[in-house]
Amino acid sequence: MAAPTTDVDALIIGAGHNGLTCAAYLAQAGLSVKVVERRSVVGGAAVTQEFHPGFRNSVASYTVSLLNPKVIADLKLHDHGLRIVERRAQNFLPDPGGQYLLTGAKYTAASVARLSQHDAARFGVFAAELEQIADVLRHFVLRAPPNLVEHFGVGAIREGLAALGTANRLRALSLEQQRLLLDLFTCSAGEMLDDRFEHDLVKALFGFDAIVGNYASPYAAGSAYVMLHHAFGEVNGKKGVWGHAIGGMGAITQAMAAAARAAGADIETAAGVREVLVEKDRVVGVALDDGRTIRAKYVASNVNPKLLYTRLVPKDAQPADFLRRMNAWKNGSGTFRMNVALSGLPSFTALPGPGDHLTAGIIIAPSLGYMDRAWSDAKQYGWSREPVVEMLIPSTLDDSLAPEGRHVASLFCQHVAPLLPDGVSWDAHRDQVADLMIATVDRYAPGFKASVLGRQILSPLDLEREFGLLGGDIFHGALSLNQLFSARPMLGHADYRGPLKGLYHCGSGAHPGGGVTGAPGHNAAAAIISDHRSLFTACG
Repeated sequence: MAAPTTDVDALIIGAGHNGLTCAAYLAQAGLSVKVVERRSVVGGAAVTQEFHPGFRNSVASYTVSLLNPKVIADLKLHDHGLRIVERRAQNFLPDPGGQYLLTGAKYTAASVARLSQHDAARFGVFAAELEQIADVLRHFVLRAPPNLVEHFGVGAIREGLAALGTANRLRALSLEQQRLLLDLFTCSAGEMLDDRFEHDLVKALFGFDAIVGNYASPYAAGSAYVMLHHAFGEVNGKKGVWGHAIGGMGAITQAMAAAARAAGADIETAAGVREVLVEKDRVVGVALDDGRTIRAKYVASNVNPKLLYTRLVPKDAQPADFLRRMNAWKNGSGTFRMNVALSGLPSFTALPGPGDHLTAGIIIAPSLGYMDRAWSDAKQYGWSREPVVEMLIPSTLDDSLAPEGRHVASLFCQHVAPLLPDGVSWDAHRDQVADLMIATVDRYAPGFKASVLGRQILSPLDLEREFGLLGGDIFHGALSLNQLFSARPMLGHADYRGPLKGLYHCGSGAHPGGGVTGAPGHNAAAAIISDHRSLFTACG
């Protein structure tokens, strides 16, 4: 007896935030949509779960800023329960000597001036320059970058117009802004920051954004772009601000799922994809792990592109040069993720007691040199002897996450090697490295270790097994110069269309890259809707 078959217009592989976004837009456009998710819950890496009795937290992704305002508005996420609150302070950076930098509307100017009058005079100028460039690049977030095509035709005309629009936008920049844009795409964050500032903590504030999810030194070429990538965000209409979704990051994806279902999409969990089905150079659906087949006119993948093309799409159905390059797709963000249940709030030597700084991103990485050594250690030993740790305590803004008087903290830790030397498994060292991360925080906030009631550990291997993040890569592929814009995921396929007809990329492996943005899902849906309408017009 043949396995049952279901027919839909569009099939989405993966119910992460971009897959849900894509599904919602397609359903709103009138297509019949099915989403299949391997895990038992929707949300991908943007989920909230109980990790210790009575304690809930955002398990993997952990903070809000890059979620695109248009996606929020179009999907009416606030109507579906999403509420985002701003941090009362933005970032807090202590150093071992007892100094600190605290940023936020009420704090930045005085805090920088206390450290360096030289830097105080330059800080606002540099922040404004970054914001001006970010404003220009925001224009490209919700549109496909110019896509290289080989032959003249409708596609070439379309891409030529796209390139013209891009050029016109960039020509609006002043010559000095164009020079800065070139620097941001080609230079290291370290050299740019060393040229502008003198105090280590001020440099570290910007330098941290250059290595978040980026397995590299802040002195690596291209790290300045990663710094810029993290400047795109806004919360509640305020640019450059970071916030917290009440209920954790899962509140975002639950709202997206509700929006998709309200528009008519069907979402099924515990439904892993075994293979993408190809007939005569066209993708026609998927085969599930349980033996079912779902046929679809369009299949959009929200998984890492390397995973898609090396594990799900038959190799003999792909162009050989495409598969060769996809096998070389670079993954690995140097990330070790932890959630901890706390008996009380930490007290930092540099700024003791409670305060707005405990609602901020608490960054333990007091200098660019510290970050550079952390990366060098990981390359040599497998993990940093003095790691970079960003700690958030979301329960200071959201009392739904922990029992009264208790707290939860997210620890985003770097650098660790995606693969340990000599083939050693991360399973053999995850507890040892987790102890190191907690001890690192304890050096800056004595008593922190004693306050830990429970912990959840996600090594790079855990992130890969649990969420499909190959090498623990939170961005579905490094944000390196050869994997950005028109080269994401590959030259010739930056328009969200794969090498086989009917196959699309809607995840973070497509432009504009990683972070909880919803932008790749939005853009892939636009490509599918355009193709669907063209097909409908041709048939009509």
